[in-house]
Order: sequence, then structure tokens, then C-alpha cells
Amino acid sequence: MDVESNRKVLQIAEAHPGYVYPALGYHPWEIKEEEVEANLSFIRNHVEERVALGEIGLDYKIKVKKELQWGVFEELLDMALKSDRPVIVHCRLSHRRAFEMLKERKIKRAVFHWYSGPVDLLDKILSMGYFISATPALAYSPPHREAIQRAPIERILLETDTPVSYQGRESRPKDVRVSLEEVARLKGLEPSLVAMQTAANASEFFQIRFLED
Repeated sequence: MDVESNRKVLQIAEAHPGYVYPALGYHPWEIKEEEVEANLSFIRNHVEERVALGEIGLDYKIKVKKELQWGVFEELLDMALKSDRPVIVHCRLSHRRAFEMLKERKIKRAVFHWYSGPVDLLDKILSMGYFISATPALAYSPPHREAIQRAPIERILLETDTPVSYQGRESRPKDVRVSLEEVARLKGLEPSLVAMQTAANASEFFQIRFLED
């Protein structure tokens, strides 16, 4: 989200090597003009310690000026391109603009977090080789369900969006099982198959090899 939480992410990853893979982000909710350079500098200075940038992106429901959001997002996308890292994209009510900015900068690897945008845009996202992620919101969000039903399993990642609350209940990392079971149900697939495929997707996307039990 910001410098403070990014520091904590790196500390957790350092304490659990091979199990926790850090992504450093600058969430649009946390953008304050006087703090932009400090946040960008921290991410820039720790580029080798992360597997991705995220969450980053746009949010048109908040009061942060769009121009400021665009500028920060552009800087982060340039970092991702230069360091060859994937991006985890937040784009509430701003799906098309976020997609165009990724396309303009020729970003190769991106996942649209909790995608619930237009179906025609989803087709373009998938055609670019990008991913979308499934969250526990599948249990109640028709637009999110429609997106996950439409996307091939090879282009889906699982997440929980911890610690965001879903219908009054705070999500935890273990709730990835909820996302898994909802994807399996929607697609009529065995949960074990969904688990294997989405793990392979994550390995490809983040370019990491997971430790086996």
C-alpha cells in the first residue's frame, strides 16, 4: 500500500524465504502528493527484492486527482518495464484507462485484480496474455462471476485480497480455499485441477518455483 506496509512485506518475506514472495506496491488509496517521491523511491531502491509491483493502478471512486493517479501509475509501470517485473493492477471504475496505459507501455505481464469490468474489455485483456484474479467475492458478485466464467482457467490466479472484508467478514490468507472452490464450482472442474492449474499460472506469472511439500 505504501512505504510502511512495503517495509513490513519485505520483513515477512525475509523471515520466510521460499514461502513468502514479496510484491511492493503503492495503492491509489494512499497517494498523497507530498509523499509520492518517498514511496516511489522506496520501491525503486528495492527492485531486486520483489517478484512484482502491486497493488498499483487507478481508482476513480476516490478523491485523489486523476492526473496525480495517472502520473504515479506511469512511473510504476516504467519501473516494472525496466526491471522486467509483472504488475498487480487495481482499477476500480477505471478498467479501460488502466488497460490502455499497460498497452501503451508494452507491459508484458499483468494481472487485473478482482476483475469485474466490461466483458468486451476482458476479451482484450486476455488477448494480450494478461491474467485476472479470483477472490471470495465470487460468492456474491455477478460481474466478477461472469468474468471468471468467461476467462480460461489458464488465465486465472487465486487471491483473497486480505484483509479486505467480504460482506462484513475480514478475509484471511486461508480463504484462498474459498476462491478455489468458487472457481471450481463456476467452471465445473475438480478443485484439485483448479489448484494445480492456478499454481502453475502463478509460477509462470511471477517467474518463481514453489517449494514442494
